[in-house]
Amino acid sequence: MNQPIRQIINHILPLSYENWLATVQKPIHSRPQFMVEEGILHIGQAAARFLGVPLDEDEYYNRLYDLVHQDIPGVLLISQDHLDKTIENKQFQSIQRVLNISKEQHLSVNRFTAFLDGELLLLKSSNPAIHRKIREAFITMLTIFTEKEKDGLKSPDLQRVLVDVIKWSFNHLSEAIDQINPDISMPKLIWYGNTKKSHQYFLTFLLYLGCDVLLFNPSGEDPFFLLDEEQHLTFIHKYPETHAPEPFPAEKRNRKSTVAYRASREIETILNHEESHFFKPWQLRDYTPSSITLKTTYDELFLLTKEKALIRPDFAVQNGKVKIPAIFAKIQGVSRNRKEYWERLHALTEWENSLLIKEFPLTRSINNDFRFHYRNAIDREGELSIEKMIEANYWKYSQLPIGLQQGIAAAIKNMCAKPRLKALHHEKEVDVKIYLFTHGMQIPSEIVRMMQKFDYSQEVPKLILFNNGISGILSRSDAVLLLLLNQFGFDLILYNPPGQNDVENYIDDKLYDTHWLEDLVFEQEYREPSPLRKFTISGFLKNLRGEQ
Repeated sequence: MNQPIRQIINHILPLSYENWLATVQKPIHSRPQFMVEEGILHIGQAAARFLGVPLDEDEYYNRLYDLVHQDIPGVLLISQDHLDKTIENKQFQSIQRVLNISKEQHLSVNRFTAFLDGELLLLKSSNPAIHRKIREAFITMLTIFTEKEKDGLKSPDLQRVLVDVIKWSFNHLSEAIDQINPDISMPKLIWYGNTKKSHQYFLTFLLYLGCDVLLFNPSGEDPFFLLDEEQHLTFIHKYPETHAPEPFPAEKRNRKSTVAYRASREIETILNHEESHFFKPWQLRDYTPSSITLKTTYDELFLLTKEKALIRPDFAVQNGKVKIPAIFAKIQGVSRNRKEYWERLHALTEWENSLLIKEFPLTRSINNDFRFHYRNAIDREGELSIEKMIEANYWKYSQLPIGLQQGIAAAIKNMCAKPRLKALHHEKEVDVKIYLFTHGMQIPSEIVRMMQKFDYSQEVPKLILFNNGISGILSRSDAVLLLLLNQFGFDLILYNPPGQNDVENYIDDKLYDTHWLEDLVFEQEYREPSPLRKFTISGFLKNLRGEQ
């Protein structure tokens, strides 16, 4: 006599681009891993991520349309635009009761889930094995939440995630759960587009419930990033291009790309691949920049500052990150060859994306206490969270493209992770980090514009500081800006004709090169380039850039 099924164990199947659809279309009893043993049903589960878009976008969107309307009968389409966000007031009050009990009694994940079940907040099934699977999947999702989120079940994000996952479960899965025959089919779902935190935990619940889960995101962002940062859990196919998700197609497109068009797009993709070192303008705009500070001689400095980033030693592009070889140098004194000294300085200032600073300080010191903001931006590993910074109400850069926002946040994070700012006598390391964090949020608008104009593979922005000792004092907050721009990949060249300390007072001198010239000159006024030189250099740079 066959034992009744009391437990279901799902096994994520190894898929390929060639077989994933055929696997999804198979009944469960025809898939690998299917087995019934001592009341336990083993099922093979199809899960896949498709990130980016192919060269032929029309074909891509037509394929999505067919998947939902033809190829996968009964599939559920969910996305930010397709989710039913309604929730009964009774359910909301029940969630609040469980959260209050958890605060008072410090519930474990298992007991927390039991209270949710007791409040009728988990889906029900007449099949005992399915009912057990729902509870197990919710426990797994909450366990992952406690591992990923600071403060675990005490996290301020828990209520939002719980409300969302519970309402979406009831609104989208109730009917499918009632119809489950686990040896034939589990619910099949397609997620389309970008995700927020609650979406990722909902998808995690669906995956561990045993559903077939297919994720499509044209932007290339991974909807399972929280769950599977190493991208080993499911099959992943990455298309060669990315763009913002368009609305899910309501009908098929009529355009058909020609053979010549597809061939030209393929050639363009090959030429502009990460490892090819041929880059389209702004191809790397969504990459996260970081710098490699080059150690150079005095003469090499002026040769390298002329080079585009991709020509410099150790320039690298990989996995969404771009490493920019950058200069950080201080020039003490003035060379005896005054003509060469000024010509070299003027050449640095005459590049399009360069800025000369002759008066100090160049930043404003902030007295606001960002200690609370800093602590709230820390993740479970004790590091600043890029996502938390960008989503905070004090973030001043939300008008910038998201790729640039992430680049600025990454520079702030890296600057704070290993502080190179010298501590004051009363400061602990955490105080230095908070100071860096606070002033990293105050980038001058002119510098922000330089960041916006920085195409990471091309001309490197240059900040030139001319400090003659009589035009103000370089401040500690100025030093923070220099550290931030060094992380971001700017060239930084500090001139100090009298050979006095300025940046040395704040930054470890191992971080930059120091070049001593022959003469020390006090109260040296900045010498503007001659009108003839300005005209000549302007024409030269236009020719170099191909302008008329």
